[in-house]
Amino acid sequence: MRKRVWNAGRFLLLVAALAITFGVFFMAALRVATRAREVSVPDLRGKSIAEATTTLGQLGLVLRVDEGRRPDPKVPADHVLSQDPDPGIVLRRQRPVRVRVSDGQREPVIPSVVDMPERTAEITLSGESVAVGARAEIRTPAYEMGMVVAQDPPAKRRSAKVTLLVNRGDKSVSYVMPDLIGTVGVRTLDVLRAQGLRVAVSGEVSYPGIPAGIVVRQTPQAGFQVTPFDAIAIEVSR
Repeated sequence: MRKRVWNAGRFLLLVAALAITFGVFFMAALRVATRAREVSVPDLRGKSIAEATTTLGQLGLVLRVDEGRRPDPKVPADHVLSQDPDPGIVLRRQRPVRVRVSDGQREPVIPSVVDMPERTAEITLSGESVAVGARAEIRTPAYEMGMVVAQDPPAKRRSAKVTLLVNRGDKSVSYVMPDLIGTVGVRTLDVLRAQGLRVAVSGEVSYPGIPAGIVVRQTPQAGFQVTPFDAIAIEVSR
């Protein structure tokens, strides 16, 4: 009787040992198989769509491209701007990786500045990141002096620069040059430009006892006749 019990016990221990061994090997095999189906997501940012597709295909992953695009000055058009999941995330094979594509650096849309004073047009264009590439001039009484008559390219086109056609007024119009010494430089520029005169700050000089920005010299001098086509220069204190 004891021998039978002993044999049965040994049999049960053997079965248990075999079951444990099988379980260990099964879990190890399952873990290896699971890891074999998992890959680390590569960094696709900056790659073209073709490159990204090939890179993912080699790892068994699938590329999904979002419809929306976003302008970016650093990433060329049709290249990956961002991705989800991020690089380094572990995914199972056949899972998708979504990417957003750059539209590149697009030139700004030009606003309409026709019928604006020249200075107002400059401010409007600057606010839209459009530079004045060149200016052409006409002299006619048909438009107000200093007014933008035309622009090229026209409004709603895309360009980083625009050419303005500005009316400088009738040559017969002239003014007596006022005394600008002691006035505030910024205010003086605004007033003279509003009259269609061409005025600019030619320099800054140290002038003891005078606050910064005050007109200390002018060309032409007060009393001279000036027209809208004459250049006026002022120097301000520093």
